[in-house]
Amino acid sequence: MLSRVANNLIWLDRYMERGNGILSLLKVNFYANQDSPELFSWTPIMKTFTPYDNEFYTEDPLECINFMVLDTNNSNSILNIVTRARENARSVQEHISRELWLCINNYYLYLTSKDLPKKLEEDPVHFLEDLRKHHLVYYGTSDITQERGASYYFMNVGKFLERVILISDFTSLKLIDIGNTSDTLEQSFYWKNLLLSIGGYQLYLKTHKSTFNEEHVIRMVFQDKLFPRSVYYCVTKLKRHIEQLVESKELDNDNIEFLLGKLESTIKYTTIENIKAIGVNNFIDGIKEDIRNISININAVYFSQNN
Repeated sequence: MLSRVANNLIWLDRYMERGNGILSLLKVNFYANQDSPELFSWTPIMKTFTPYDNEFYTEDPLECINFMVLDTNNSNSILNIVTRARENARSVQEHISRELWLCINNYYLYLTSKDLPKKLEEDPVHFLEDLRKHHLVYYGTSDITQERGASYYFMNVGKFLERVILISDFTSLKLIDIGNTSDTLEQSFYWKNLLLSIGGYQLYLKTHKSTFNEEHVIRMVFQDKLFPRSVYYCVTKLKRHIEQLVESKELDNDNIEFLLGKLESTIKYTTIENIKAIGVNNFIDGIKEDIRNISININAVYFSQNN
């Protein structure tokens, strides 16, 4: 497969995963901000998920959501993310299912409809949920219509690379808030907010049936084998898709497999005591650095980075 095609397939899923993650974060923060605006500010989200040179910050929920979703001047807005995903999908139409292309194109058309800003003003939660449904439809369409071959594997490499980064960033964001208070009740609010943002709240309650304990949350977010948005789960999936690309001779580099194996072992065997000893933030930084190196190695072997 041509490097340009593989690159576009990877970034297609990276963009769609990023959009879904940002929408989830916005929805959860909107609810929390309505109840406790002093605890759940909008500024940290905008600083983390917009370009470094962004000077537009607001604590008005509707203005923030509009900027994060529909503002064309924000390169990381949902509209711009989906536009880039659509461009990638258009360039690889012969490698993805027709249903998947239509799914992305319909999402783009929905985002560019003239009445969408009015829907945001009328009901922000329903507005965000409608957008998230497009991502869920995308995941389902990809799963049931995309043939299992190189295209599917490359797309999943992009999805799980991006998901690990998002989970790490979401956790780092909450750790800042947690570190700024000694109130255990406030800390539990932040842990709950994190779990809601990554879709792990219900599973946590089923598993632990207790208050939000730091060790339990960290273990679930980073080491749970069955939770589809834990870092460990994502890394094992990423490793499997890389191995399938290597087996099909679409990717040939032992260093990538070595780096993935090393990261998988680090996450699996590092104890909670060791994580707390080195610091959760340092542990996260190590994961992000490893993911960055894996991504660089994939690019160096197979692609020219153009996104």
